[in-house]
Amino acid sequence: MKNYRIWFLRAAALLLLAALLAWAFRNAPLAQIWTTLRRLQLWQIGVIGLVNGLIYLLISLRWWIIVRAQNRGVSFFSLLAARVAAFGVSYFTLGPQVGGEPLQVLALQRRHGLTYSRATASVLMDKLLEFLVNFLLLALGLGASLQAAPRVLAGNNDIRLVVGLAGLFLLMLWPPVHILLLYNHFQPLTWLLRALPFAPARSRVARFLRAAEWLAGTFCRHHPRALLASLGVSLLAGAGMLLDYALMLDFLGIHLSIWQSLAGWTAGWLSFLAPLPGGLGALEASQVLALGFFGVSSAAAVSVTLLMRARDLFVGSLGLLLAGNDFSRVK
Repeated sequence: MKNYRIWFLRAAALLLLAALLAWAFRNAPLAQIWTTLRRLQLWQIGVIGLVNGLIYLLISLRWWIIVRAQNRGVSFFSLLAARVAAFGVSYFTLGPQVGGEPLQVLALQRRHGLTYSRATASVLMDKLLEFLVNFLLLALGLGASLQAAPRVLAGNNDIRLVVGLAGLFLLMLWPPVHILLLYNHFQPLTWLLRALPFAPARSRVARFLRAAEWLAGTFCRHHPRALLASLGVSLLAGAGMLLDYALMLDFLGIHLSIWQSLAGWTAGWLSFLAPLPGGLGALEASQVLALGFFGVSSAAAVSVTLLMRARDLFVGSLGLLLAGNDFSRVK
């Protein structure tokens, strides 16, 4: 009976991944993407691929540093495959660019024998450092937007702009404050779960989350060098994302200042917060709007999104294939 259940779950997971991949390619503008790619020279496509490869190496290295601080035998390339698989699941499902994290936990548990609590703690630290750098870049991007197009952004809605910026500022404070609280023996997610009136304080989920946050706090206190190293790697990965976007603009003949490029990247990043697979529609609108502020035609702005789609579809498809391979080995 157990074998039948495993086979059923395995088949259901593989069918779901196949359906996500089919849906993505059915809704992707493949003809337009191909036309955009043909405008680039082969070496330019190679440079974009190389930069993105380095980005995924760096974000996997960040996670590996966190895991290896307490588990020396974990393979880097195993975590790299799990990280790409997690991106594939996150990209093709409802946003905002999360959803593949359970695959990271399962990879550590199945391949390296870590407990679910320890695996979850490492993924929690990885996401906090990722968000810390992303929100830092977001803050710089918002500053760049105000620098590059203050009148357009403000317009006649000064109060609404201030409220929106205040909300984003509070959001940006979350990762560093969370890490600081973990360091000081406080588990904010556990406290929040227990504060909910409908959540049992001693439930299995609450105990599991408390253990994961306690282990994450232990990492912060006992491995400060690993924490700083993973933060430095995360900053390099963030710089790589900005470089990737700037290279796409340049290769497509769109020449903007540093501030304008940063503002365009920020608009694209914010579009992935929409609860849509891959920011479908939101990404295109963000680039047409943001780049249009700087005199870039709608056609040129759309070509940027098509190049981004080509990149993400390639990496996301590879991730789904890796995820399918993992599910096919479930025992």
